Amino acid sequence: MTQPHGEPIAESPEELREQVEQTRHELGETVEALAGKADVKARAQERAAEVKEQAALKAGELRSKAAEAASRVQDKLPDPVKDKAVRAAEQARAKAAQAGRLIQDKAPEPVRARTEQGAQMARDNRGLLLTAVGAGVVLWLLCRRKG
Repeated sequence: MTQPHGEPIAESPEELREQVEQTRHELGETVEALAGKADVKARAQERAAEVKEQAALKAGELRSKAAEAASRVQDKLPDPVKDKAVRAAEQARAKAAQAGRLIQDKAPEPVRARTEQGAQMARDNRGLLLTAVGAGVVLWLLCRRKG
């Protein structure tokens, strides 16, 4: 004979204890699963971590594609354009250094800290910055020829 929920009726006190213990275990797992679903904050944090990881992967892919495209553009640039881009980058670097000195003299500490962060980012991405300047020069030359 079986109980209404499909378990056999215990024939001894020991079997009854085992059934009770098994039921407690199953109930504990169910309560734990429900508590996990009810913990909205933890689920939101897990989802945020997943989205952050996906965004980081996508950003890496985009950086890689941008570097490849920049390399292709740089390879196709004629030497005079490359030379102009290098000179423009040097001028930009000189102007940035001059502005940096001015900021060091006049700006409050929080502004100086932010400026240093921006300068560090520019130094870290120098190749990409030079490629962007080169591409800008090419676009400028193309627009100038059409006009």
